[in-house]
Amino acid sequence: MDVAERRAPLNRDRVLRAAVELADRTGIDTLSMRNLAQELGVVPMALYKHVANKDELLDGMLDAVIASIGSAPGAPDGGWRSAVRSRILGARQALLRHPWAWRLLDSRADPTPAMLGYLDSVIGLFLAGGFTPDQTHHIVHALGTRLLGYTQDLFDDSRPAAPEARLALARALADSHPSLAAMARAAAHDESSVVGSGCDDQFEFEFALDLLLDGFDRLPH
Repeated sequence: MDVAERRAPLNRDRVLRAAVELADRTGIDTLSMRNLAQELGVVPMALYKHVANKDELLDGMLDAVIASIGSAPGAPDGGWRSAVRSRILGARQALLRHPWAWRLLDSRADPTPAMLGYLDSVIGLFLAGGFTPDQTHHIVHALGTRLLGYTQDLFDDSRPAAPEARLALARALADSHPSLAAMARAAAHDESSVVGSGCDDQFEFEFALDLLLDGFDRLPH
């Protein structure tokens, strides 16, 4: 943060923007009111005029990320399917820009105002597409966290294994668990991942999203 920014008047927007930038650089686990105050060049007590506590700070940061969600590149053709797809991929892009944000989404007990607005906008796309409120209720359950741009997968991808490690695992499982070994061998040879190695990359996110949207399209509406 440059000298001019440090001298700018402190307000809630500036506090939240600095917190987001700090979390982007150092991770959410190291974020504290003290190191945020140091980043802004103020004493920690000055922050409490703008956020009551750290929970309010985290909620505000999450709202700032959600407020940045647009639509993925490529203008929707006017149909509900392309509009929903674009909105969800826009959410995913926002989470990829701020890799810590999905953990906040996962941990908040109550939806923030921006979250409610985002959910309302996506649900509105389904309703405008002719789905009933009851159908939309089931659709939202089927999408789960994918509606928000991320997934909680069967396999933990926080530390993705290298292809060589997955091949070694596949060989070890070949006799006792042949189906699992076959899938592990395929994953170890997959070089088409857009984002990186592991199960929850962009291709696999879009693959499952498209399957779900195709299924929804077959519902009478």
